[in-house]
Amino acid sequence: MKKLLSVFILSFLLLTFLLSKSALAEGILSGSTIFSNSCAACHINGNNVIVANKTLKKEALIKYLKGYEENPLAIIINQVTNGKNAMPAFKSRLTAREITTVAAYVVEQAEKAWSPLE
Repeated sequence: MKKLLSVFILSFLLLTFLLSKSALAEGILSGSTIFSNSCAACHINGNNVIVANKTLKKEALIKYLKGYEENPLAIIINQVTNGKNAMPAFKSRLTAREITTVAAYVVEQAEKAWSPLE
């Protein structure tokens, strides 16, 4: 009985540690945090301080990014990863997971017209 209880407690502690570490990592990798740290200097509130008409608003993304309507997430991932024109590539600054996370955030915000209301 003591052995079974010990195995149960050890299993519980391991699962708790692994799940809490994963949850912590996800919190660090939130799309809004990555966007704030890596993108907002040029794209605050979905705008563009370098090329004013090339915003992150849905209408501009459709107009300027070929294929955006068919697969918005893949198109934004490619743009963030490889950059284009005035936009630098982030493949050496962000992990693939961070790029996917921030791309999903951009797509979500574009759908909401970058409205601060949830």
